[in-house]
Amino acid sequence: MMIQFDDTICAPATTPGTGAISIVRISGPDTFRVLDSVVEFRAGSASESEGYRLKFGVIPGVDEVLVSIFRAPNSYTGEDSAEISCHASAYIVEQILRLLVASGVRLAGPGEFTRRAFVNGKMDLAQAEAVADVITASSEAAHRVALNQLRGKYSSELRALRDHLLELASLLELELDFSEEDVEFAGRGKLRSLLELSSEHIRRLTESFKLGNAIKKGVPVAIVGAVNSGKSTLLNALLGEERAIVSDVPGTTRDTVEEMLNIDGVAFRFIDTAGLRDASDYVEKIGIERSLRSMESADVVLAVLDGDASPSEAADTLRSISCRLSLSQTLITLRNKADAVPDGPSGFPSCELEISAKTGFGLDALKSRLSALYKTGAMDEDSVLVTNLRHYEALTLALADLDSVRTGLDSGIPTDLLAEDLRSAIRHLGTIFGEVTPDELLGSIFGRFCIGK
Repeated sequence: MMIQFDDTICAPATTPGTGAISIVRISGPDTFRVLDSVVEFRAGSASESEGYRLKFGVIPGVDEVLVSIFRAPNSYTGEDSAEISCHASAYIVEQILRLLVASGVRLAGPGEFTRRAFVNGKMDLAQAEAVADVITASSEAAHRVALNQLRGKYSSELRALRDHLLELASLLELELDFSEEDVEFAGRGKLRSLLELSSEHIRRLTESFKLGNAIKKGVPVAIVGAVNSGKSTLLNALLGEERAIVSDVPGTTRDTVEEMLNIDGVAFRFIDTAGLRDASDYVEKIGIERSLRSMESADVVLAVLDGDASPSEAADTLRSISCRLSLSQTLITLRNKADAVPDGPSGFPSCELEISAKTGFGLDALKSRLSALYKTGAMDEDSVLVTNLRHYEALTLALADLDSVRTGLDSGIPTDLLAEDLRSAIRHLGTIFGEVTPDELLGSIFGRFCIGK
């Protein structure tokens, strides 16, 4: 469907029935005319009102309302817009929307208010995407990173980097214009040095994606081990509630159980898995296969070793876990049931932490260990982290282009080819904040927003 930007749209900005008030948002050229036809204001009209004003009015037969007036270009969307505050009744909100639509207003699509803000230059694309991240932030760290991106620090850093590459590209373009005179505007030694600086800058941003993505989505932590080693008890102890079924019967957990826990401002997604063993039961086999997939995709793996097990059994369990992990994953070994067997049997595999999921012993140390992996205390308003997969892919492509330029310099390829690789890197960076972004991609990005945003 073709998106229009010259009509007037409306949508609920809050969920009706979940609080004392609800807000209906309206934006577009006919905003004030429509308001005056729907709301009877106590004093004056919306059309005559200055911006940044609250007006009391009545929608006959519906509700008493407060209307916030915003005049273009000083509004969220950059257009004339308003917010109607009413009682939080689904019926009232529905009636207000019905009256607005009857007056010629169109119901907004997902993310359409923010898309208009982007189109009208109120924010760039990276900031627009940060709006959704601020709304969905589930931890202090995720909120801090999203807010930083919304304020434009992230975009400013990328723009400065892109402008730097544009300067380099323009010097190479000048050489092409004066190719017959054999003039070299960009000294190759200096160009190589500047490329190294730019590449290192982009590389740091791409390397921040692992932390940024974990903060945004929650760090996946797989709890794995043999049957009856205390994995479900550990999950329940960490959460402080009976979330997973605990039983002495081996193989009780037949599927993964996932729950979120906030530790020092970072969300961790703990995944309790089925016990690892040679199972004959078909359903248990499926559960074990899912456990292995969860373990292989987790950022952190907690290997829970049964303190009651023999040293050889514990060693076999640890080997079966370790052999499936990559170098990028963090393995934390835990000897559980330390309360029952304080010293552990001779020859038991060395573990990083001694815990008792039953009594809670060692759990504070475990939380501190997890928190240390994703330190965010040093993050401030100037911290820049990549949290968006689309941005990460664009940065990776830009870095590959710069690597091609550097390789070309070393091999002495023609200037026009160097310039083309530089232009490609510039284009990839531009897609992050919306300098060159196809409509289909914009539709995909804003389609993930909620209706009223």
